[in-house]
Amino acid sequence: MNGLSDRLLHALALRKWRRAACRAETETLAELRMQRNRARVLRGHLDRLIHVADGRLSRPRMGSANFPRPLGTDWSWRPDLWRGPLPGAGLASAPNKAPVDDEVTLFHDCDKRDISLRQTRNTRDDDLAPFAVCMDVFGFDGSFLSLSVDLPREAGSGLTKSHLMRLDTSIETERPLGISARLNIQHGPNTEHIVRDLPADSEARSVEFDLAYARVNEKRIEKIWLDLIFDAPEMNRMVVRDLTLCRHYRADF
Repeated sequence: MNGLSDRLLHALALRKWRRAACRAETETLAELRMQRNRARVLRGHLDRLIHVADGRLSRPRMGSANFPRPLGTDWSWRPDLWRGPLPGAGLASAPNKAPVDDEVTLFHDCDKRDISLRQTRNTRDDDLAPFAVCMDVFGFDGSFLSLSVDLPREAGSGLTKSHLMRLDTSIETERPLGISARLNIQHGPNTEHIVRDLPADSEARSVEFDLAYARVNEKRIEKIWLDLIFDAPEMNRMVVRDLTLCRHYRADF
């Protein structure tokens, strides 16, 4: 509908209906009845188009990396799992160390494997991520369930002990459960682990990892990954609607 002929036809149709609206008060009843019938048919198609377009265009756009960032942020990132569609349908009876995509892996030590994972489209007004990750857990006889997210190499480039690494996530659960986040930084032969419990009083949850207290060799950082750990997830549904990471310098006083 973007061609020159289409634009001309649209302009002519618009002019025709504008003229008909202006003449409605003085038009003959027979002509007015015919115009009304045609307008109703046209309005039906237009209303349907507008309804579908509003629904689709109000969703977060695929690939969106928009989210609030603290002042002084020098690196930020939303994993692809929350930005674009998965190539497959998801996971059913998920085994341990099951790859979800190139960046995210599902870990657990449950023998029953009554665990499924799928990707859903975010449609709420306040959603910023295009996609969400839904996990359904039924019988669970293990001790842990976690989503492991590999950060890109840019996350460790130039990382210093003056940085704070911030995690922002939005998680819905059917029943309350404990959720913790562990930032893992591999530097040379050693790996530093920083654990933070996510607040349980709201769906939006944020934590910061202060690298000032981490025993990390800044010059030897090789890999960084995040573990999102769910405590006692049996008979529960967890929907991770968004997950973003950024780093910024600590404020100096």
